[in-house]
Amino acid sequence: MTDTKRLAFSIIHFLHDQLSSGSLSSDAQESLEVAVQCLETAFNVSTDDQTLAVTQTLPEIFASATMKHPNTLHVNINTATDSPTEEEEAEAERLKTDGNDQMRVENYGAAVEFYSKAIAINPQNGVYYCNRAAAYSKLGNYAGAVQDCELAIGIDPNYSKAYGRMGLALASLNKHTEAVSYYKKALELDPENDTYKSNLKIAEQKMETPSPTGGVGGVDLAGLLSNPGFMNMASGLMNNPQVQQLGQQFAQQMQQQNPELIEQLRSQIRSRPSSASNDEQP
Repeated sequence: MTDTKRLAFSIIHFLHDQLSSGSLSSDAQESLEVAVQCLETAFNVSTDDQTLAVTQTLPEIFASATMKHPNTLHVNINTATDSPTEEEEAEAERLKTDGNDQMRVENYGAAVEFYSKAIAINPQNGVYYCNRAAAYSKLGNYAGAVQDCELAIGIDPNYSKAYGRMGLALASLNKHTEAVSYYKKALELDPENDTYKSNLKIAEQKMETPSPTGGVGGVDLAGLLSNPGFMNMASGLMNNPQVQQLGQQFAQQMQQQNPELIEQLRSQIRSRPSSASNDEQP
């Protein structure tokens, strides 16, 4: 438990240093302060207890580790000594096909499992990572999608679909500047892809106009409307006649009391990026 406390102590000190840097917004500072309090409570750690201090700061430890193992992930993928046999490659392809079938029936959790099994057999195939990224995006796990797209691109730097799906995941995380660069690379490799063109245009527009985060209680409307789980739930509710009637009454009240919020919602719905071509699994 002492090592765990030392780690928590180091993390808390790192967060304190970030708070003292003066480079954070007021919201970010408040979030870090809450994080510090939670860590202190969870691990029963006090910054006054210098017996938990270690000789190196957390950034120094991280820098030392990255210098010792540069590009470890990339090397592991591309220099694997044990290539899969023909039988293993065939099994991995079968699992990928099963994953594709699950994607078609919108069973995204099962699709992730099939793609993960294919990756375990043949981790040198970028298609498997890219397909799993699509499934992760459908589940709202955009960070997982970004990581898988990075792996796919590391294996095949000319894989246009991986760049397109990376752009889609980054856009869903409201990282529109980064999304633009990946959409442009996807179009460079696949110039006739209309979905990439459309998504690039949307991302460029959102770079110029920040996503609305106001509204009721500061809710991130863009984030909600980009979340498949939320949109599926909303769609199910709107098919309920009782909810429809209540929704109409609520919408009329909101239109009268806060027309700006209604317009923001409409704008967000119109500008949601398309994943049409990204749903087609190779």
